[in-house]
Amino acid sequence: MSLKKNIIANYASQLYVTGVGILILPLYIKYMGAEAYGLVGFFTMLQAWFGLLDMGLTPTIGRETARYHGGSMSALAYRQLLRALTLIFAGVAVIGGGGLWLFSEVIANQWLNTETLDVTEVILAVQIMAVSVALRWMGGLYRGVVTGSERLVWLSVFNVAIATLRFIAVFGTMSLYGFTPVVFFLHQLAVAIFEIMGLWLFSLKLTPNQNTLPAPVGWSFKPVRPVLKFALSIAFTSSVWVLVTQTDKLVLSGILPLAEYGYFTLAVLVASGIMVISGPVSVALMPRMARLNAEGKREEMIQIYRNATQLVTIIAGSAAIVIAFNAELLLFAWTGDRELAAQAAPILRLYAIGNGFLAVGAFPYYLQYALGNLRYHLIGNAVMVALLMPGIIAAATFYGGVGAGWVWLGVNGGYLLFWVGFVHGRLVPGLHIGWLSGDVCKILFIPMLLNILFAFLNEDLTYDRIAAGGVILANSAFVILLASFGSSKVREQLRFKAKTKRV
Repeated sequence: MSLKKNIIANYASQLYVTGVGILILPLYIKYMGAEAYGLVGFFTMLQAWFGLLDMGLTPTIGRETARYHGGSMSALAYRQLLRALTLIFAGVAVIGGGGLWLFSEVIANQWLNTETLDVTEVILAVQIMAVSVALRWMGGLYRGVVTGSERLVWLSVFNVAIATLRFIAVFGTMSLYGFTPVVFFLHQLAVAIFEIMGLWLFSLKLTPNQNTLPAPVGWSFKPVRPVLKFALSIAFTSSVWVLVTQTDKLVLSGILPLAEYGYFTLAVLVASGIMVISGPVSVALMPRMARLNAEGKREEMIQIYRNATQLVTIIAGSAAIVIAFNAELLLFAWTGDRELAAQAAPILRLYAIGNGFLAVGAFPYYLQYALGNLRYHLIGNAVMVALLMPGIIAAATFYGGVGAGWVWLGVNGGYLLFWVGFVHGRLVPGLHIGWLSGDVCKILFIPMLLNILFAFLNEDLTYDRIAAGGVILANSAFVILLASFGSSKVREQLRFKAKTKRV
C-alpha cells in the first residue's frame, strides 16, 4: 500500500472526524446544556485514562503485524501472539470496565460537582460510560492489526462512518427520546458495539488462516514473552502520555463545577485538533519505518522521517500559529458567544502553542519505535512527567485552566529544545541541526513573524461572526501557503513538476 495514499486517507478521515467533532460541540451545549456537556468531556477523559491499562499491547501488535508482513515473523508465531494478546485484552477490558461500573456512585456523588442534573441519572450515565469505554479500548487490538497491515484507506473510511454515527446520528436519537445524558450515552454504547464488530471482522481477513498453518495455534501466553520488553517500554510511555495530557483534566473535573468544566473541555478540545491532524502521519509512518528498518534500508527510513517532519510542521505548526494568535476570534466565530470566547481564549492559546511543540517533539519516538529500542524515550518521559505532574496539579489547583496551560506550554517547549536534540545525537549523529533548522524552524519562521505583526495591527478591530470566520479562513490559507514554500521537500516537488512539464 502506498505511503502517500495512506497519509492522504488518514488526513481526510482525521480532518472529517476532528472537524465534525469540534464543529458540533456548540450544538451539544445548546441542546443538552453546559453541565450535561461536562459529562461528555468527562467521558472523553475516561477513555484516555483507560489507556493506562493498555500495557503497550496496542502499539506492539501493530509493530509485530508490520514485521509479519515484512517477512521477519512466521505466520504461526504471529497468530500465536495475536491469540495471546486477545485473551489479555478481553481480561483487562472486563476488569477495567467492571471497576469503573462499581465506582459509578462514588464518581457521581463525591467527585463530579453537579448542580442541576439528577444524581441517579449521572450514576446511570457513568455506568454506561464504563461499558462503552471498555469496548472502544478493546477495539484497539484490532485497530493495531489493521494499522500494522497498512490497510489505512479502509480504516479511514470506517473511522468516518463511526464519527458520523457518534457525532451526527446521535441528534436523531436524542430528538426521538430526549436530549438527556442517558440517551446520549446509550447511543454511544450502540456505536461502540458496531465499531468493535466491524474492526474484528476486518482484522480476521488480514491474519493468516489457521488451516494453512503448519501447527495448531494453541492457547498460551508464551508468545508474549519475546515482545514483553518492548511492550512494557511502550506501556510506560503510554502511561506517561496519559498522565501528562490528562492530569489537568482529571484535577479540574473534581475542582470546577461541571458546567465550567464543560467550557474548559471545549477550549482544550479545540487545541487538541493540532495533535489530531498530526496523528495520521504517525499512524502511517511508524509501520513503514519499522518495515524499512527490518529490511535494512536505513537511509530511506531517515529520509521518510525528515519528509514526514516537514509535513507535520506545515500542517500542525500552521494550525498552532493560527489558533494561538486568533484564539478569541476563533472561539467567537465558532460559538457566537463573546463572553465564552473571552474566558476560554487564554486557555486555548496556551494549549495550542504547547500542542504545537508536542506534535514536532514526538518525532524521535517514531524513530525509536522503528528501531525497537525505547530507552531514551523512557528516560525523557520520566523526566518530563517528574516536572509536569506536580506542576500541573499545583497550577490547576490554584490557577485553574490557565495555570495548567502555562505548565503544559513550558514543559513541552523545554522537551523539544533540549531532549529531542540529545536523542537525535545518540541515534543518528549529525541529523539534529539540519532537522530542527531545515525541517521545522525555516518552515514556521515567516508565518509566525507575519502573525505577530498582524496581531498588533488587528488589536483594536472588532468583527461580527461571519467576518471573524472569514479572517480565520484567510489567515489559515495564508499561513499554510507560506509554510509550504518554506519546506525544502515541497519546493523540490514543485521544481520536479515544473521540469516535467517543460519536457
